Amino acid sequence: MTILATNAVDWYAARAAGVVAYLLLSTVVVLGLALAGRDRLPGWPRFAIEDVHRFGGLLVGVFVSLHGLLILADSQAHFSLAQLIVPFTSSYRPFWTGMGIVAAEMLMALALANRYRKRISYRLWRRLHYLNFAVWVAATAHGLGSGTDRGSAWLLAMYVAAVSAVGALTLRRATRTAGLALGTGSSDS
Repeated sequence: MTILATNAVDWYAARAAGVVAYLLLSTVVVLGLALAGRDRLPGWPRFAIEDVHRFGGLLVGVFVSLHGLLILADSQAHFSLAQLIVPFTSSYRPFWTGMGIVAAEMLMALALANRYRKRISYRLWRRLHYLNFAVWVAATAHGLGSGTDRGSAWLLAMYVAAVSAVGALTLRRATRTAGLALGTGSSDS
């Protein structure tokens, strides 16, 4: 295998891991919004959706880690370990790359909160869990701002679909919550 082929494999693998991580993150956020809204999916018991939500969150962590490790291994990317840990220090699109690092670090903090969920109050865990929106927004910004494929139609379509799904479910959840607060909504929705 030539050096060029090895570098191409590293580059494609790093990109693929990032795209898969984003798709999984978006799916987990959508499932979380559906669970919070007490939506029912035909043929799926609630506990199964909760398990898919939890397992999806673990997979997000795996693919984000893989994305970072493959970028570190890619000799053409020229990222040091410090640049992958300290946000906004990269020479490559520092703001957008930094957004991805912030998203990854918030994701790690949320994973710790989930790990110790039974040791912290439900109220605190719930408030921390809302940071998943910030992770998703930062990951979206990272992909759109620093991704090498950010101008390609297939990737833009993926982002439009993800933003539409998360936006629609967030809006629906917010209007339901506002309706409940005003006494106009149904308590079982």
